[in-house]
Amino acid sequence: MSEAMRMNWPAVRAIYTFEMGRFWRTAGQSILAPVISTTLYFVVFGAAIGSRVSAVDGVPYGLFIVPGLIMLSLLTQSISNASFGIYFPRFAGTIYEILSAPISPLEVVLGFVGAAASKSILIGLIILATSALFVPLRIDHPVWMIGFLLLTAVTFSLFGFVIGLWADGFEKLQLVPLLVVTPLTFLGGSFYAISMLPPFWHAVSLINPVVYLISAFRWAFFGKADVSIAISLGMTALFLVICLGLVTYIFRTGYRLKS
Repeated sequence: MSEAMRMNWPAVRAIYTFEMGRFWRTAGQSILAPVISTTLYFVVFGAAIGSRVSAVDGVPYGLFIVPGLIMLSLLTQSISNASFGIYFPRFAGTIYEILSAPISPLEVVLGFVGAAASKSILIGLIILATSALFVPLRIDHPVWMIGFLLLTAVTFSLFGFVIGLWADGFEKLQLVPLLVVTPLTFLGGSFYAISMLPPFWHAVSLINPVVYLISAFRWAFFGKADVSIAISLGMTALFLVICLGLVTYIFRTGYRLKS
């Protein structure tokens, strides 16, 4: 019998359903907040800056910022949902019930990360729908767009899972999303093309890993990218492998799980 057949799918479904239930109980706040944020971004960036920059690489500025808006919310929501999802059982002490149950680490990760990724993807699609109220959407490669959406959500949900295990207080849950990920996203070409930068700052921007995510996602919309799609996929896959390695290490050593 294959490993997939031997997995405790009812346990995975129970964790997933519980986490999604928590999301739906606060659906008004969870859904309304990104809609309002997207509207404000369009008012500020689309109207104020768009009146001065009519187009970027032949794409109307209001439409150009849509992938960046989605990616900004996707990254922060993936990290926040996953980190809080695993941190709260640690805080409440119910993590020991999960660890003592006949559930493998893989099944625990699938439940928590799957739920976090589902939430962030849903919010990303809501932002996409909200954007359609302001600009005529254009998606040249819809299959690739969905693929990048899934890959990014899963990768950063894993990253959030690691943060949730590392954090020893609620304030640390917001430390990385607010002070690291959000600035990197703003400086990663969310609202501009890095090709517009002077050579020195263009080279500096390539150090930012979020540049590759936004570039690949924008290519799925407009068929244009600041960096090679192959490099973008490689960087995302590398970060995914690093996150998987960290999660494996944590469960093998019990770091922050048993103390």
